Amino acid sequence: MENPRMLSLFLCFGFLGLCHAIESPQYTVVHSESDFEIRLYRQSTWMSAPAKDISFEKATKFGFHRLFQYIQGANLNFSRIAMTAPVLTSIVPEAGPLHSSAYFVRFYLPVKFQASPPLPLPELNLKPYAWDSQCIAVRKFSGFARDSNIVKEAEKLAISLSRSPWANATSSESSYAYSIAQYNSPFQFIGRVNEIWVEVDASEFDGCKSSGVATY
Repeated sequence: MENPRMLSLFLCFGFLGLCHAIESPQYTVVHSESDFEIRLYRQSTWMSAPAKDISFEKATKFGFHRLFQYIQGANLNFSRIAMTAPVLTSIVPEAGPLHSSAYFVRFYLPVKFQASPPLPLPELNLKPYAWDSQCIAVRKFSGFARDSNIVKEAEKLAISLSRSPWANATSSESSYAYSIAQYNSPFQFIGRVNEIWVEVDASEFDGCKSSGVATY
């Protein structure tokens, strides 16, 4: 990675003990099983980078490169924005061998910028994305998120949901098949955490409320 600032950011992102606490979107766990959980996420604002590529990995790198420029000051305010987690890649369904050739790579904006995000430079092709409060089914997996394993992990989550009370709760209104949340620097090889996110229909369950198991 040629850019030394990008290298230091990734190192900071991977080893939280060396840096200030990294902000993440807040959520409440409303249902938990051994291999997945349901979270209620609060309303939040993200910066979104569209990317078209057959490869999830290449699309994520391309989208995050533009987001990195944005948080390093390529915005109309010339604001520097702290790194947050996770980096979220949402997959648009029904195209390509991974069932997609279109992705949105998203960066969660720190609380300081939630109400009024700095506008990105036009050439970056980024847009703020307002995310309403919603319930998400989440499956954790370790290692690196690759083209070779994300579909398998998404299928495992689908199987788990099919055997649970949430079997028919996958949201039909979602624009995305599923999303991959990545929490670690590419330089971290041990203890990596990734997640598959699938939107679920909160209206189907009274349990998808803020009075859940634990709040983060």
